[in-house]
Amino acid sequence: MRQALSGILSKSASSLKTIMILALAMTFVVAGAASSMAARSAAIVIDAKTGKVLYSSDADGRRYPASLTKMMTLYLTFEAMAKGKISKNSRVVFSTNAAAEPPTKLGVRPGGAITVETAILSMVTKSANDSATAIGELLGGNEANFAHMMTAKARALGMKGTVFRNAHGLPNPGQFTTARDMAVLGIALREHFPQYYSYFSQRSFLYGRRRINGHNRLLGRIKGVDGIKTGYTRASGYNLVSSVDDGDRRIVAVVIGGKSGGSRDNQMAALIKTYMPKASSRGSGMLIAKASGGNPITALAKVFLPKRDAPMPDSRPDDDAIASLVEKTEPVVEETTPVVQTRPVSPAKKVNTVAAATADDVATARVAAAYAEPAAVDPVNTASVPSGWAVQVASSPKQSEAQALLDQTSRQAPSVLADAVGFTVAFEKDGVTYYRARFGFGSKNAAWKACNALKKKKIQCYAVQQ
Repeated sequence: MRQALSGILSKSASSLKTIMILALAMTFVVAGAASSMAARSAAIVIDAKTGKVLYSSDADGRRYPASLTKMMTLYLTFEAMAKGKISKNSRVVFSTNAAAEPPTKLGVRPGGAITVETAILSMVTKSANDSATAIGELLGGNEANFAHMMTAKARALGMKGTVFRNAHGLPNPGQFTTARDMAVLGIALREHFPQYYSYFSQRSFLYGRRRINGHNRLLGRIKGVDGIKTGYTRASGYNLVSSVDDGDRRIVAVVIGGKSGGSRDNQMAALIKTYMPKASSRGSGMLIAKASGGNPITALAKVFLPKRDAPMPDSRPDDDAIASLVEKTEPVVEETTPVVQTRPVSPAKKVNTVAAATADDVATARVAAAYAEPAAVDPVNTASVPSGWAVQVASSPKQSEAQALLDQTSRQAPSVLADAVGFTVAFEKDGVTYYRARFGFGSKNAAWKACNALKKKKIQCYAVQQ
């Protein structure tokens, strides 16, 4: 009996040991997969006078932009200023949503306000996430609509490998870019808005009685560097876009996925030292078309995102995983600190999908065209939704639930909805506000075809003209 019991205990101990070893191995595998995503680096150097690529390393591979996202937020801000829709003294009111963004942030309370210029300076130097969201809500009516505007503008500038999902760059698996696209955006910011470009040279600014210092350590360290933006999350690694002008030559260089802030800066310094002398001292005018006039739908109708080389998870991580994605290792230098959730994360923010990232450019352009109206600048108004045909999959009394249903449907039918933009539409019934969950399409045939395909997957829907 004693021998039998000893054998059982020995086998149990052996089994437990095996399980522990397997669990530990799985932990290393998961950790290794996450770190490999962050470790994948990409870089490019472009002659900003001729457009010639002087250096390229995986420049078209998809990467997480992190706070480089704010470059597009600033582009749209400058564009609104140039068109007279807002001024540097316009008030930017912080909603509860904006005020609750994770650090780094200015810390403006809900209902508080700052000027547009303060918002710009806080994004350029401190990389304030709350300011980015507040600006996005000012210009787009809400953050989701502003993200459509950002993506549409990216496509208009020729950034074919970029999709934006928020205004700040905090982790979202459906938000991605390429080193080449960030270089294009860096060139466009200088070319299109020279009157505002000096903001990127700001190394610090006064906010009340506080002096807020910037994160870009190459400013003042390397001759000719005059901006533009740093970025970091654990998933993206350390990112940097630099513009360099020595009076005769001008380049824009991008490094994405650096292993540390120091190594990223050193890599950028080496690129500048090597390739600045190879840039031309002569140029031939603007390299990036403004694409602010004409019909954006016609211009973008045949531009689609690449569907390869996407180092992204299939779904949005839960609350704890979100916190682990953002890792602050240089408290004074980089933008993002560990996320401590200060409010519940809605289902719309818990669930996201790569399928939705390949949104239809035509529908997105329609959104951007609608947002270009002056009324869209009024923070009280909500920007318009895409016109044309749509497929409705659900409705809900909560906008967050409607958005979550859009994300879930995209995940269930990625091939069907790969070229569709998801959005919500508010309507009232018996005094109650509801939200329709819809996907926009460019034609009736496309909408009907998509709905029939969804029904085959047992997803209820109907096509409707908006």
